[in-house]
Amino acid sequence: MAKTPKVTLEDPRGRRSSVLTRTPQPSRDRFGRFTEWIARAMGTPLFLLILSLFCVAWISWNTLMPGMLRFDSAANGFTALTLMLSLQASYAAPLILLAQNRQDDRDRVQIEQDRQRAERNLADTEYLAREVVALRMALADVTEQVITREVLRQELRTLFEQLDDREQRDESAAP
Repeated sequence: MAKTPKVTLEDPRGRRSSVLTRTPQPSRDRFGRFTEWIARAMGTPLFLLILSLFCVAWISWNTLMPGMLRFDSAANGFTALTLMLSLQASYAAPLILLAQNRQDDRDRVQIEQDRQRAERNLADTEYLAREVVALRMALADVTEQVITREVLRQELRTLFEQLDDREQRDESAAP
């Protein structure tokens, strides 16, 4: 008997035994896109027109053609046509539901992203509001300390008087 080589987790996937390898599975996304395509196609006026023309052609063929060429009897209520339309409807309903489920999943993700974006916007707005309040408070402090022209003139007069007094003292002190 041949020995099977010991395979460790450090080995690349291709060298592992067949027990650990996964068989490729068909893409679920591809089937989902197919169901959405079917759902979109069935909801168009063109599909309804083609289906209606098909039914009219079927009924016309089976009523107007000679008996040997007919394949669905009007006496039996066009059983084959009814069976085909029932089969089409039985496949259409689940495909449409699958497409709706995919759309619901996308909507759920979009709603979550919108909620996160709204939370970020709210946090940014609150931060900006706090900054505006801080700026207003800083401006209020500055405006309380604003020197008006009259106060400035009064201060300048006081300084000039002090300078004049100093000059007079210096002149009287000098011989």
